[in-house]
Amino acid sequence: MTVISWIILGLLAGAIAKFLLPGRDPGGFVGTTLIGIAGAFIGGWISARWLDHPISKGFYDGATWAAAIGGSLVLLIAYRLLFGNSRN
Repeated sequence: MTVISWIILGLLAGAIAKFLLPGRDPGGFVGTTLIGIAGAFIGGWISARWLDHPISKGFYDGATWAAAIGGSLVLLIAYRLLFGNSRN
């Protein structure tokens, strides 16, 4: 995948994760994209390391999307656990 497709994947995965886990999170457009990209890396690493299912590099692969969204959800949950209701 190209860098542009990773950014698009990150944006969409971050947006889907925020939709699935609504609430006050870091954000905006750039924050959502960064959470999604970082979530894609974390989800891919978790999938390859512990689930013994390496992620392919295809943009349309369902496992890639599931790992990216799952990783983004992990990041959002970690953010809420660490910072709680500190945002007002």
